[in-house]
Amino acid sequence: MAKKKLHKASRVMPKSELDSVAQAKKMLGRNRAFEVLWEAQQYWWAMETFRQDRERNKNYTYGRQWDDVICVDGVSLKEEDYIRKQGNVPLKNNLIRRMVQAVLGVYRSQAKEPTCTARDRDEQKYGETMSTVLQCNMQLNRMTRINARCMEEFLISGFVVQRKWYGWREDKLDCWTDYVQPNNFFIDNNMRDFRGWDVSCLGEVHDISFESLCQRFAHSPADFDRLADIYRLARDKRALSTAYEDFGYPLQGYYDFLVPRDTSRCRVIEVWRKESKPRYRCHDVNSGDVFKVDVEDFEEFVGSVNRKRLEDARELGMAEEDVPLIKYEWFIDSYWYYYYLTPFGDILEEGETPYEHKSHPYVFLAYPFIDGEIHSFVSNVIDQQRYTNRLITMYDWIMRASAKGVLLFPEECLPKGMSMEEVADEWARFNGIIMIKTPKDGRTIPQQIANNCTQIGISELLNMQLKFFEDISGVNGALQGKPGYSGMSASLYNQQAQNATTSLLDLLDTFSEFIRDGATKDVKNIQQFYDTPRVFNIAGKNCSIVEYDPKKIRNVEFDLSIVESTATPTYRAMANEMLMELWKAQAISVEQLLEHGDFPFGDELLQSIKAQREQLEQGQMPEGISPELAQQAQQGANMQAVQSAQQMLAA
Repeated sequence: MAKKKLHKASRVMPKSELDSVAQAKKMLGRNRAFEVLWEAQQYWWAMETFRQDRERNKNYTYGRQWDDVICVDGVSLKEEDYIRKQGNVPLKNNLIRRMVQAVLGVYRSQAKEPTCTARDRDEQKYGETMSTVLQCNMQLNRMTRINARCMEEFLISGFVVQRKWYGWREDKLDCWTDYVQPNNFFIDNNMRDFRGWDVSCLGEVHDISFESLCQRFAHSPADFDRLADIYRLARDKRALSTAYEDFGYPLQGYYDFLVPRDTSRCRVIEVWRKESKPRYRCHDVNSGDVFKVDVEDFEEFVGSVNRKRLEDARELGMAEEDVPLIKYEWFIDSYWYYYYLTPFGDILEEGETPYEHKSHPYVFLAYPFIDGEIHSFVSNVIDQQRYTNRLITMYDWIMRASAKGVLLFPEECLPKGMSMEEVADEWARFNGIIMIKTPKDGRTIPQQIANNCTQIGISELLNMQLKFFEDISGVNGALQGKPGYSGMSASLYNQQAQNATTSLLDLLDTFSEFIRDGATKDVKNIQQFYDTPRVFNIAGKNCSIVEYDPKKIRNVEFDLSIVESTATPTYRAMANEMLMELWKAQAISVEQLLEHGDFPFGDELLQSIKAQREQLEQGQMPEGISPELAQQAQQGANMQAVQSAQQMLAA
């Protein structure tokens, strides 16, 4: 009887690949990068409307307020060019810039900063340490300036992005924050969560020099030659189009996503995408840890550990149901995976997120993001700005076109021996005289005509638009620092400023949430990458010297809150006043006063006092000290020596 032949099920049955990255590598090969680029390009095109709106809002903010394109008789041209063709001057009064500056002033005056609080109250001292470390990192990155410019971007476009990363910059290895221009950023257009938690794909377009490219991605001479070969052709649009068409991806005339405007730059497209793979979610009952392991690592971290615990339990006579085994369940995990791609579909670098917060390095905020739409603060008042400019231009045109001192001079009245040009010169001359004969038949004598064209309602319309501008934006005169009317009480003026601030509260608090999200990623990066003990000191504060111990702080969970900064002049004045009262009451010493106070001379005076104390303890006489004080110090030293001798004898 012939022996039956059995085939392996893995060979005769199709096997479904659960790892999305492994499946793409197996099915697409080199085209895998083109698939990622194609998806990213779709999201890039979906944000074209946002980029156009942002450019328009920016033009209106910075004074280019007649750049809208209009169509006249089938010809498209800018409004400014059309107005000039009509012989007029396109005037403008930039009210939007003043409004943005007023809101920036309110934001700056708040002077808020993130503060860390440990979830476990027993670890609160670590929260104070992390707050100091975070403030030092913010000083390193000049975050006060970055956040102010990000706030301005937020008002103009309604969308702001920062990038939090760890690496080398200017020969310094640290945690860094970069401002990301929204025009270079793209995001999943299926996202609808205001917090951005449902985003599945995002990325940034980098245009860098070839030297920076090699510094980042070349780790050997072979890598350098490969990069040189790739970007030798990447600047040629025809070669780029041919390469894409060969792989079945026609460009259809779009080059903005793939080729930089400056052909001397090298374009690198960074894409962060959610991928999926099977994993085990584990719960170690013995230690309380919850973690995830890959399928291929399950035996090492779970299976062998459980068997070892069962063997130990049998040796100890413990019942099997009482053994604290690692519980686990199989699931499909969604994780962040990054790609650095060239326009030709070459993968420069890829991998799972290296950050322990298991997310992408970007922090972004879109406002208000109702149904995925972005509407900026500036866009609300563009119509009022346009109508104001139209009224000003119309006012100027009417005044220039109206009769202003036109002379009506009948020919019959022309004196003998004078031409009409001489009459005009004499008419305009100071104390000029023109001799004419009065007509006897009642005909018209020379007269000057002036038309008063100002009282036609334009002033009222202009004042109405300015009032609308303040009502819509919420930035009134009190918030801008304008003086009130005569007889206005201080309480009424302050109430108006407070009401204006209330109308901006949603904007300011929303941006504060963005700052808190960024600080959260900063803290996570600091916990991950600060792996050696360090000493930190906030500039200008002697009492803020802390020692960072990574072993103690690495696994501490922190809550971030945005509180009033202690660096404001008002706070410093209040603190100094309280410290002076305590010093006068002899509750604190002079050294404590100088250490915790903020005085212009505090550091130098404190160092001088400490130096004199060290000299006195060593038996030396400090320079510049009075004889009476020196005698008291000597007596104090002698008494201390006597007391020490008495203690030795008593022992």
